[in-house]
Order: sequence, then C-alpha cells, then structure tokens
Amino acid sequence: MIKSLLKTLFSKEDVSFSDAEARLALAALLVRVARADFEYDAREVARIDQILTERYGFDLPAAQALRREAEALEAEAPDTVRFTRVIKDAVPYEERSAVIQALWSVVLADAQRDQHEDALLRMVANLLGVSDRDSHLARQRATEAPSR
Repeated sequence: MIKSLLKTLFSKEDVSFSDAEARLALAALLVRVARADFEYDAREVARIDQILTERYGFDLPAAQALRREAEALEAEAPDTVRFTRVIKDAVPYEERSAVIQALWSVVLADAQRDQHEDALLRMVANLLGVSDRDSHLARQRATEAPSR
C-alpha cells in the first residue's frame, strides 16, 4: 500500500483517497511529528499505537502493523503537505481538532516540547485548516489529558 499511496500523493490530478490510505496518512503524520525533534522513543511509539487503537478500534497488533507501515511511508515521503492533504480531504473540520490533539499528545509523550515539534504542529494545523484558536484548545486538551 505504501507504493500506491506514494504514487497517489505525487499525482497532479485530483484523486480521492480510501479509508485505508487516510489511516496510513494520519499514522505517517503521527510518526513525522514524533520524529520532528530527531528522537523517536518508546513513549512516542506507544502513544501512536494507543491513538491508532482508539481511533480505529484496532487491536494492538493491528495498530502496531499500521504504525510500522507508516514509519516506512514517513521515511520515503519528502513533505508533510501531502499527508495533510489526504487527512483534510478525509476528515471533516469538526474532527480535525481531534487530529491536532492526537498530534500534540505524541509531542508531549516524552514530556519535552521541542521547537521543531512546535513549528511542525503550527504548520500542520494551518494545512489542515484548523484555526489558531481550535489548535490552541486541542493542545490544552492534550496537555490536560491524563498520561496513559
């Protein structure tokens, strides 16, 4: 599926994305955010697996398999814009702040905020069309959520 999604992402034509492609794009974006500070640790991996489990109703092995596929996709994809395009097309605005909250929860999983992560999250929120206010509220919810 990685090759297929990469081909679709680089297409100049308007295309629609399958649910599986949208899930993979979100998982890859979660990985990209986790790697933004140049450290990708077990807490971030566990948080991504948890998000995928909760969001899609997967069992842990299915979430881990999606994350591993997303890690490979993230490593091959040159920019973040293409991931956000898939998500923006697949996720209604009302649900995009939950995506931003999930991304912030990955950033906060290692209990350290980094300027690279902050900058990436600001860009992603903008690309997803999430207002500054809604993005700020999503970050607050992620900060206030109990650690799991």
